[in-house]
Amino acid sequence: MTKVPKATQELGFLMKRLGLIFAAIFVILSTASSQEPQHYVFYGFDRERITEPAFVETPALVGAQLKYRWSELEPRRDEYDFSAIRHDLGLLTRQGKRLFIQLQDVSWVEAHPNVPLYLRENPEFHGGVEEGYSHPDDNQSRTLFSTWIPRRWDPAVRARLIALVRALAAEFDGKIEGLNFDETSIDSGSPSKPWEGYTPARYFDAICDLMRAARAAFRTSNVLIFANFMPGESLPEDDKGYLKGIYRLADSIGFGVGGPDLLPKRRFQRKNSLPLIAARAKGTLAGLAVQDGNLADIDPRTSKRVTVDELAAYARNPLHLNYLFWGTEEPYWSKEVVPYLRSLKR
Repeated sequence: MTKVPKATQELGFLMKRLGLIFAAIFVILSTASSQEPQHYVFYGFDRERITEPAFVETPALVGAQLKYRWSELEPRRDEYDFSAIRHDLGLLTRQGKRLFIQLQDVSWVEAHPNVPLYLRENPEFHGGVEEGYSHPDDNQSRTLFSTWIPRRWDPAVRARLIALVRALAAEFDGKIEGLNFDETSIDSGSPSKPWEGYTPARYFDAICDLMRAARAAFRTSNVLIFANFMPGESLPEDDKGYLKGIYRLADSIGFGVGGPDLLPKRRFQRKNSLPLIAARAKGTLAGLAVQDGNLADIDPRTSKRVTVDELAAYARNPLHLNYLFWGTEEPYWSKEVVPYLRSLKR
């Protein structure tokens, strides 16, 4: 029998030890990259539901994402009413849950713009809000109301929104988990009624300005922008740098990103926000909402409906989300989402 030199034996032992170490590191990194996001329920304006057993008695749900209208938080200029937030925050805190505020300045209800009345009545703010329209079947000659869009690009209106954000931070920074702004995507104006002073570039600058102000105001609680699409461009063919610019700014100032829908099977989402979320800088937080219609989405490759497990797996990898906000659309909420969340260890 040939005797193996001692030095060769030691080298082989060392290589084996290194292999085990590298394997352990790989497992740790793989686990970290697929870390479970923090799960929140998205009740929106149905804020009274934070007492429901499905929420309170599900340990994996660490909190609730609730909507608050700009108009209810500032009923009169410089007069703020945060009583609803205080009530909900107190109740959630007693339940051992966290609050994520969605500041709702956009409205999809034609009869109810979400901006304060003084913005709409005072000429200083040029109406305060604009009507957004959709074009059925891409027919530009047909227009249907879709949204009330606050004039974020108008410096006077934006200054009032920033004042609200600073007032919220003065009272709730460090007490809430975070605050998120509504989606950046907006529909176009009517050809017969163009928006005064609006351009896609000015809108982009306004979103960036709002992000900087919110980050400066909230020093402890997290802030997120739901940056899903931007007007005036269509990625990747027509890239003006607007959406990518928002993600670059978020990385540079520590601002969170995300969107109102988790739709990994949709072509436009896969071309726009989803790859940018996945490629965000290390340390940049991200959260997505599973809202109405998301769990009814059909995978065009299989013709099958997506499942809770699929969406949760995609949230972990490749998106590496920090937050997942689950909507309560039935029958998915009771039959699929709650059982999935209760299966998680926390």
